[in-house]
Amino acid sequence: MKTRDQRYAQSAWDRVSQVDQPLRDKYGAMAHQLPILILSAGLTQALAFVDSRKDAACDALLDDVAHTIGLSNRATLRSQSHTLSLQEYMWLTQQVLAALLWYKRFAESVMNVDTRKSGVLS
Repeated sequence: MKTRDQRYAQSAWDRVSQVDQPLRDKYGAMAHQLPILILSAGLTQALAFVDSRKDAACDALLDDVAHTIGLSNRATLRSQSHTLSLQEYMWLTQQVLAALLWYKRFAESVMNVDTRKSGVLS
């Protein structure tokens, strides 16, 4: 039986490895910035903000994270963040942040994203 981190790492690796070249920079930059946004604004607000950007790389990252934590897509993730009880919302936030840790790591190692140049949220 695999641990949660092992499952999340494998899922993130599989998904990051398949990101198309044109999306890599924004995808990797968002993988770095989204955890900070979630911690400062909260999961629901962060998802709403990123979704409002109408960016293919951001959409792909949210779909990938949703899949990693066992949801079908970003719409399901966003919907659950609106409807869950406080305890479930906190659990969902922890799961998303745990998954994003692996996306951030692989953005650095696989995509070679330079964190000093990543300005997707600005």
